[in-house]
Amino acid sequence: MKQKIVIKLSVAMVLAAKADGVSKMGITGDGKDRLEVEGDGVDAVCLVECLRRKVGHAEILQVEEVKPAEKKPEEKKPDELKVVPLPYWWYPYHYHHPQPWC
Repeated sequence: MKQKIVIKLSVAMVLAAKADGVSKMGITGDGKDRLEVEGDGVDAVCLVECLRRKVGHAEILQVEEVKPAEKKPEEKKPDELKVVPLPYWWYPYHYHHPQPWC
């Protein structure tokens, strides 16, 4: 299950990047004091405990499941006749070389 975790802390981006399962992370919030971690199989409690040991105060603010983006169906275009130009190296089939004995 892919999930998104928002953690409030002072400083510690390197520690979160090394955690197992982390695929995306970024600093968010008005005061740039929140670390948003996204990944598959990330243990939020273990991550926060590790941050508390290394950095100091850290708390879990939100844990939510990330749903994959829905794909929009492409609109069908009317069938159009496409004109494909001939490549520049195309030669006619009836090319005759001049004969030297004539």
